Amino acid sequence: MRRRVLQATIAAVTVAVVLLGFPLAFLGAQLVRENEVRNLEVRAVSVARTVDFRVEREIALSNRMLEPYTGGGGDIAATVVVRTADGETYRAGPAVDGRRLTVQDTSDTGATVLLYVSWWDVFWPSVQVIALVVVAAVVAFAAGIAMAIWQANRLAAPLVYLAASAEQLGSGQVRPQLEPSGVEEIDLVAAELARSADRMAGRLAAERQFASDASHQLRTPLTALSMRLEEIMLAAGEEEVREEARISLEQVERLVRVVDDLLASSRRAQGGTTEAVPLVEVVHQQEEEWAPTFAAAGRRLVVDVDPSTQVLATPGALAQVLATLIENSLKHGDGTTTVRARAGGSSHAVVVEVGDEGAGVPDDLASRIFERDVTSGAGTGLGLALARDLANADGGRLELAQRRPAVFALFLSGVPASLRPDVVLPRGAVVSVRRDRRR
Repeated sequence: MRRRVLQATIAAVTVAVVLLGFPLAFLGAQLVRENEVRNLEVRAVSVARTVDFRVEREIALSNRMLEPYTGGGGDIAATVVVRTADGETYRAGPAVDGRRLTVQDTSDTGATVLLYVSWWDVFWPSVQVIALVVVAAVVAFAAGIAMAIWQANRLAAPLVYLAASAEQLGSGQVRPQLEPSGVEEIDLVAAELARSADRMAGRLAAERQFASDASHQLRTPLTALSMRLEEIMLAAGEEEVREEARISLEQVERLVRVVDDLLASSRRAQGGTTEAVPLVEVVHQQEEEWAPTFAAAGRRLVVDVDPSTQVLATPGALAQVLATLIENSLKHGDGTTTVRARAGGSSHAVVVEVGDEGAGVPDDLASRIFERDVTSGAGTGLGLALARDLANADGGRLELAQRRPAVFALFLSGVPASLRPDVVLPRGAVVSVRRDRRR
């Protein structure tokens, strides 16, 4: 938008300068030239009247009588020549060399008056007028560009911060604060965005309360059931009864963990903690945690992430998603597990890929790999489903990019250079449209 405003304003100024400046320069130069020629004609008429007066009064004509009309006092220097009806010639003034302009007049007594002036002396004032118009056009053009830059910044800055606010809202932060920009249309959009944020906050609060209540209501009977199964396992005399009690207790404990995971996922997805995160920090944290486990299993964990890559995500949720993918690769994959990041195209997306050298995902599970309760036999079948929910909560998505060998791709929103994270999206900062603030 900034570029379009600049182009439109500069185009308008250029058209105005061309349509007004060129005709003004031409007309101004023509007017000045005609004014100089008219002054010379008036001077020739004055000389003719002087000659008539002297002839009528029988005063002798001389060269000296013509000197007042040769110029001076701001008038153009001219050579004045008078030829009387008797054939006598009188001359005064400096000689004019080169190209010259001639003005002629005839007196009532038949004398011919000639004024010769340099063509450049008449043309020079016109050049000055043209130069003045050109300077004025350049000043107007520069002022138009300055105004275009100011107007573009005034319109683009609120939109940039409004886009950042929408990005935060879409990824779970309720609610980002926006100060009035002074542009009515942008303020209307910001107000509607704020109202939507309020409605979303109410819904998220209700869902969070429901998840908390459901978790509390489930924990109490599950705890009682666990205690009862432990008593049965200790009091039973038959080995088969104790084994069944132990298996039932493990199932109850697994159900408790599922309830805790669901509650944690709900809180993380609605926590509103999205921020600009250096991806390499989160990935290296996971590398430190999982590298010993991979080494103990005789495998390698390789990380390939650009240190300058930053993404919009919740740090804890992003770490949980990566941990789930790495653990899934450890359990079901083989060979070297690689975590790499790459650019996802012109939309500033960042793709984090986690792949290994194993047999891959079976064909019958590939289309349902992210569904709940879908598992290859080891686990609850909730790990990848919860990881996808966490990715969606941060405005990203998790996909199976390749079946054999298995490669999972996590798509995240990158932080473009125009939305500097230290200005637009600082941690816990208020989004402002008035001035550039650093923290």
